[in-house]
Amino acid sequence: MKSWMIYGANGYTGRIIINVARELGMLPILAGRNREQIVELASQHSLEYRHFDLSSEETVCQNLSDVDILLNCAGPFSATAEVMISCCLQATTHYLDITGEIDVFEHARSLDEEAKNSNVVICPGVGFDVVPTDCLSSLLKNELPSAVELSLAFQAVASKLSPGTAKTAVEGAAKGGRVRKNGKLLSVPQAYAYRDIDFGKGLKSAVSIAWGDVSTAYYTTGIPNIMVFLPMSTRGIKQLKKRRKYMRILRSSFMQNFLKRRIEKNIKGQPDKERKKSKMIIWGEVVNDEGENVTGRFETGNGYDVTAVGAVEAVDYLSNNDAAGGFFTPSMLMGPEVLNKLPGYTGVVFEHKRKKDHHENP
Repeated sequence: MKSWMIYGANGYTGRIIINVARELGMLPILAGRNREQIVELASQHSLEYRHFDLSSEETVCQNLSDVDILLNCAGPFSATAEVMISCCLQATTHYLDITGEIDVFEHARSLDEEAKNSNVVICPGVGFDVVPTDCLSSLLKNELPSAVELSLAFQAVASKLSPGTAKTAVEGAAKGGRVRKNGKLLSVPQAYAYRDIDFGKGLKSAVSIAWGDVSTAYYTTGIPNIMVFLPMSTRGIKQLKKRRKYMRILRSSFMQNFLKRRIEKNIKGQPDKERKKSKMIIWGEVVNDEGENVTGRFETGNGYDVTAVGAVEAVDYLSNNDAAGGFFTPSMLMGPEVLNKLPGYTGVVFEHKRKKDHHENP
């Protein structure tokens, strides 16, 4: 087994990942910025630990010098991914993370050539963001190779946000919406597009969001037009559109820091028993120029459990395969069959049906 490190091991998701890894007999090195919590976790699980922050690139590189695989779980990844990827390239350490942040994916993709030259795998998003949706994108492309449009959506059932995910959402809201058109990423207003989606129990209204697949699904499939949707009531969509003019306030560092402090105080993540009872419903649709249309839908367990298993599967894959260096999405690296390893996975049901138009609101 190659040596590997979980950075941000003391976070909500990091702790779940440790449990999954230990159940499989794996021995990750635990690392992070909070010395007290890292030491406690390492003692609890009888694991090696390292304590360091990311303020010094030299220190980060030193701590990665003997590590084969890094799993970065310290979000928001806008603040951690760049320096950690840089050090992984210098230390010839494979890089994985559990981000869903579009800008992180795009930055990682820009380093593809450097990663190939260093024989380092860079594969962000090996958690719920974006393993299930990325794999579905690949499967839908196989079903309809001529597809020119891809829509994705997910519905959380009885699930709650972790602190890290909530902080990332605050950062994302400040940037507005994102879509891909004709192969290019575009910034668009919040609630830019809406449509009806059947998650299995009839049609629900849904609104476009800035989600990681707007970046990754393009590299996975080559499909030039991509949107991601989240179910929301018609009333909620109207309210979101009304709030557009206030979104610029969220861009200020004062407001960002204020909201993140509130998150740290008030959001603790979901208890284990409660989390196990929740699930995610994943939906996707591809359309070609001739109007042919294919949809796919499946369920998984809670997003955090999916993240833990997906991340550990990615580590296991790199430990047991000689992957060539470069940028990868999860399905590019492990193949869409990794879906079979995810908790609560029900299998994809494909349907051919008429396209339901979405409505854009510039």
